[in-house]
Amino acid sequence: MKAGKNGRWTRHGRRRLLVAFAVLVAVLIAIGSGVLRHRAAQQRDHPLPATSIVYQMRQDPSPWTHTEKDASHMLADIREKRVAAIGVTLDAMLVSTKSGARYFVTDRFAVFSQTLLLKPDKDESAPDYQIAWLPNVSVGTDAGIGAWLGMVRDSASMLVSLLILALMFWYMRREMKGDATPITAPPDMSFDDVIGAGEAKAALDDIKAYLRDPKSFTKMGIRPPCGVLMTGGPGVGKTRLAQALAGECGAHFIAITGSFFSAKYYGVGIQKVKHLFRTARKRGPVVIFIDEADGLAARTTSASGSADAESNRIINQLLAEMDGFEKNEGVILVAATNFPENLDEALRRPGRFDRIVPVRLPDVSDRVKIFEYYLGKLPSRAADIDCDQLARLTVGLSPASLSMIVNQAGLIARKQGASSVCAEHLREAVKIVRIGDVSGAQKALDADEVRRVGVHEAGHGIVAALLGAGVLEELTVLPRGGALGMALITKPQDKHLYRRSELENELMVLLGGRNAELLVFGEASSGAAQDLQEASRISLEMVSRLGFGREGNLFSLAALPRESAGRQLDGAIEQANALLNEIDERCLELLRRNESILHDVTLALTSTETVPGAYVYDLIRRSECRPALSQAWPPRLRRHAVCPGRTIRCGRS
Repeated sequence: MKAGKNGRWTRHGRRRLLVAFAVLVAVLIAIGSGVLRHRAAQQRDHPLPATSIVYQMRQDPSPWTHTEKDASHMLADIREKRVAAIGVTLDAMLVSTKSGARYFVTDRFAVFSQTLLLKPDKDESAPDYQIAWLPNVSVGTDAGIGAWLGMVRDSASMLVSLLILALMFWYMRREMKGDATPITAPPDMSFDDVIGAGEAKAALDDIKAYLRDPKSFTKMGIRPPCGVLMTGGPGVGKTRLAQALAGECGAHFIAITGSFFSAKYYGVGIQKVKHLFRTARKRGPVVIFIDEADGLAARTTSASGSADAESNRIINQLLAEMDGFEKNEGVILVAATNFPENLDEALRRPGRFDRIVPVRLPDVSDRVKIFEYYLGKLPSRAADIDCDQLARLTVGLSPASLSMIVNQAGLIARKQGASSVCAEHLREAVKIVRIGDVSGAQKALDADEVRRVGVHEAGHGIVAALLGAGVLEELTVLPRGGALGMALITKPQDKHLYRRSELENELMVLLGGRNAELLVFGEASSGAAQDLQEASRISLEMVSRLGFGREGNLFSLAALPRESAGRQLDGAIEQANALLNEIDERCLELLRRNESILHDVTLALTSTETVPGAYVYDLIRRSECRPALSQAWPPRLRRHAVCPGRTIRCGRS
């Protein structure tokens, strides 16, 4: 039984429910009629003598209708053995005593007589009175409004019971079918509507060719691809790629999640899998998209849990449907996950998911197109917006984050009462998405704390500017997100490989805030906690996985099993700590040589709250170290051009 939008039943589903209800009522009526006919036949087959009391009841029941008594009086007469005969009708029981008294007891539908009189216990002896079924006799106890209400009550009780049975039947069928698997018409989009992801589009070309012309595969004896597993971070566009694949081929589209197959009742998940593929085979070509496929988890074993668990049975059925006994012509299964290692190994083997397609973050040129696309939807925008600059500011962000930046810029413009979105709104939106909104924590800081935050952030910015470890965009002591200050440092371009010297510069930038506090105040504060955590992570990676330790160890702990790697961490931690101490001394010496710049930047921060990066670069140019450092800066840095990218958030926790 199918359900429409908003949980409403379709016309076909309502018709099927009414038919089932009518059939059930007809069956109950037929059973009742059969019972009545059977009892009447028994009376015809065993005629009573004309002198018996029961015969008199059948011929003329009027002597019994003058006196009505309740059932307790009748039961007392039965216990005292004063009853000579009982005639049972549809609406009453006619009682004749041995003393000649006659009365009736109301018993609608002969319920009382069947439960108490006609079915005595096994231990009791046979009754010493006559019992007869009088189908053609009516005492007339149904007259009056009370009797009519009683009939309405009994009918309503029966209808409610039947309705509950029908609803249970419908609910179980809906659970077995997966709540009417949502199959939709081919999406109205193509690969051209998905910006970037060129590598993923190329990997899906074979799938597109198969869905468009499957005969070209079968003629050459080639087995078509069965499934595609798309991996990548959240918001990179995996769902849009699956929709574009269906739109390119004119295929129907089914979108579900990994938790779709879970159910309250044992065995329902397996039926959902069967119904899903049965529906897809009937409507092919079809693209089945399972988002968050890691929700299927992996099969358990006797060592890790019950091998007969419901999750095992669901995955086994899915494996059989993907590469089992039935052909899936025109059916492609596309799954997306952020954690492919959590999937069962049997799902990832060839024959199930033939292609593993990584969907990567957009590069600079793709981000320019994405910004142009979303900004083009705005009803009004200023002419000073530079999409190239925005793309450089957003290195490492997903298309979903870029969409949020444009929307956040519109919210900022509305809050300020502007009629259009300008570049300043977009730059502020980038800061909000990357770091967080401006908080009210500055009201709780006194002058000494504001100065300490300024020294800390100035240390980060000066070290980054001196080493050329990115571009210093801005320094501020205004709290954002969870930080009490911020040094906005960006990368000129997308970077995937890091040299040892670059990672050491990253460590010096992270330790710059703490060393600046040591240099000015003689002691550090708790504001360096987050910086130390990130620096420890990078240094441990350098010595344990990348082979960048000072002792020259090339063995990577990633090659060890998880239970064995933990025992080897002590040595790696010692090496990482030694590396951090060495970098820390170099960072402190660099700041000591440029202490005058540190004081100037701190003074500017405490007085204006926000200092642009260009101010720091001007101070460095005017300092004595200009000849030695100018050549180390990239040309873009020397021109003070804004080349944004990955942000390092440095602040006090």
